[in-house]
Parts: sequence; C-alpha cells; structure tokens
Amino acid sequence: MDTYSLLLAATLHAGTVLAIASLGLLINEKAGVINLGAEGMMLCAAIAGFATVVHTGSDSLGLLAGFAAGALLASMLGVLVIWLNTNPYATGLALSLFGAGLSAFLGTPYVQAKLPERLQFSVPGLSDLPWVGPALFQHHPMVYAVVAFTLVLMWFLDRTRAGLVLRCVGESPAAAHALGYPVRSIRMLAVVAGGGLCGLAGAYVSTVYTPLWVEGMIAGKGWIALALTTFATWRPARVLLGAYLFGGVTMLQFHLQASGIEVSSQWLSMLPYLATIVVLALMSRRPAWIKMHMPLSLGKPFHPGHH
Repeated sequence: MDTYSLLLAATLHAGTVLAIASLGLLINEKAGVINLGAEGMMLCAAIAGFATVVHTGSDSLGLLAGFAAGALLASMLGVLVIWLNTNPYATGLALSLFGAGLSAFLGTPYVQAKLPERLQFSVPGLSDLPWVGPALFQHHPMVYAVVAFTLVLMWFLDRTRAGLVLRCVGESPAAAHALGYPVRSIRMLAVVAGGGLCGLAGAYVSTVYTPLWVEGMIAGKGWIALALTTFATWRPARVLLGAYLFGGVTMLQFHLQASGIEVSSQWLSMLPYLATIVVLALMSRRPAWIKMHMPLSLGKPFHPGHH
C-alpha cells in the first residue's frame, strides 16, 4: 500500500508541472493565439527561478522570477504575432529554440550550484493519516493552488463577463471588435498571462520538483502541455485530469524500474511521449469533435479594418 501511496503522491507532483503550463496555454488559445514557445519559455523560467533561489534563498521569489521570465518572453511573442502579424507557428518555434539556447548559456555557472535546504510541507492534522496522509497531504502548496486555480478559471471562463469577452475574441474577433472591444490588447493580455503560468511551471521544476539546474531539464514538458490542451478539448477540468494522467505515466516508469521489471530504461523514458503521440493520433481520427470545441479563430491573425 505504501508503494501506491508514494506513486499517487509522485503523480500529483508531476502532474502539477504540466497542469500549470497547460492552463497557461489554454488561456492563450481561448483568446485565439497559439504559442509553440512553451518549452523555451519554461527553460528560461527554470534558470531564472533557480538562480533567484540560489542568490536569495527564497522559493517564493524564485517562483515569481520564473513567472516574470515567462511573461517577458510571451510579451515578445505577443508583439511579433499580434501586432506585427508574423506567422504564429514559426515565431513560437523560434522562441522555443531561442529559450533553449539562452537558458543553456545563462545556466552554465549554475550547473553545480546547490539550493538551500528544501522545506517539507504538510497539512496539519491530515498529513499523519495512514496512506491518505503521504499521498495527498504532504505536498508543496502549489499542488493545491493549481486545483484551486482550475476551479477559478472554470468560473472565470463560464460565469464572468471578462471570461465571455476572452472567449468571444478567440471565437470571432471581428464580432468582438464590432462591439468595441480592443481585440489585440485582450489577446496580448491573455498571451502574457499564459506565458507567466508557463514560466511558473518552469520555475517549479527547477526549485521544487527536481531542485537543481541542468541544460534542457524541461525535457519536452512544454510540448506535452501543448498537446494536453487539445487532448482536453480546451476545458480546464479536463486539462487538470489529463495532467495527472500524464504525470502518472511519467511516474510509472520509475515505479516499474524500482519494482525490478526488466524493461530497458530508454523504453520507459519514452512512455510519456508515446502516450502523447497515441492520444493525438486517436483524437485526429475525430476531426469534427475537435472542431466543435476548438476556438474558431485559433492561430488566425486579426487586423482591425481588414477583417
């Protein structure tokens, strides 16, 4: 039982990284902007967060620095794609490659750096419960914050005027413009907010999830997060469940290795990526279903006066 308790705890821990990044990308895509730069943004945020904690000793400042780094890179993407009308796919890929290179360059002095002693978190009164305690109540506050944020995001998108406007901008920017809403400014805000969340996920990886810095440590999580928004048909609750599912697949490789199952470690490392490909391949067989849920103007530029 203890093994499953630890596996569940590790799944929540791993899923949190994907959930934060995916919810950020979901906000981007709800506004009609596709961001292929998540991987690079998460890498830059990971080194920004790690370096901040090394120098200040504060995890909170580290996460904040990651958020800021992600938001800054996203604002660059936003200016290029939304205001200068560059190709969103090429721009996103360029940002991803730029982020990978920049983070490797900036991170060189930090490869051997050690973070201060990591804090142990637990929910008083509940963390000592048998089985359930270690599985659910001994996590970093971010694990709980992401669940709360998912609920808030669902409420925001479905129940508030601002959420409705955001969705309208993603579905029909021309209609939103006709109603007097500043379409490009709203898209820009959504991109910066989404980029900040990707940054937060990157900083969480380097300061909490695996508290160290190595080049390329995000290891495709940005791409999985991007696939996850499609897999979840642009719904926050499904994004959260999907993130835990992929987190579970990621952790399963370590669980199988630990229990002595004779499978090559390379095969096990491929599991989360194989799962991503399988899911996307299965979904692409139902294009009408995806089309029904996808923001109609996703990836399409909008020029006031030219629509």
